[in-house]
Amino acid sequence: MSQLTADLKANYQLLVDEARESGLLWGLQFGEDWVVCDSNEFSDTDVLPLWSNEAAAKTHCVEEWAEYQPVAIDLETFFEEWVNDLGEDGVLIGTNWNDDLDGLEVEPHELAKDLAAVDE
Repeated sequence: MSQLTADLKANYQLLVDEARESGLLWGLQFGEDWVVCDSNEFSDTDVLPLWSNEAAAKTHCVEEWAEYQPVAIDLETFFEEWVNDLGEDGVLIGTNWNDDLDGLEVEPHELAKDLAAVDE
């Protein structure tokens, strides 16, 4: 069980806060393949789930994802290499999915903007 709850907005804010602090996002990878799945919200749309910490990501390494491992993506690499590629491919980011695989699905540029925003 992870610390993530049914409050998807709170889970999203946790991802933003923890990623800003650690400089990392976490995805699930097996070999060269990253977990990408169908959107829960939009038809014909792929989603790349990302978490704010290794432990939250690790809880999902079960069943069809049992062979996958949490892998860190530093924010600089995310901004420089992932955001535009995912956006061009029409892939959304699934943010801090909880144990029920629920989480906000956002455009990569939206997440990047929130990660880069300076708190006032």
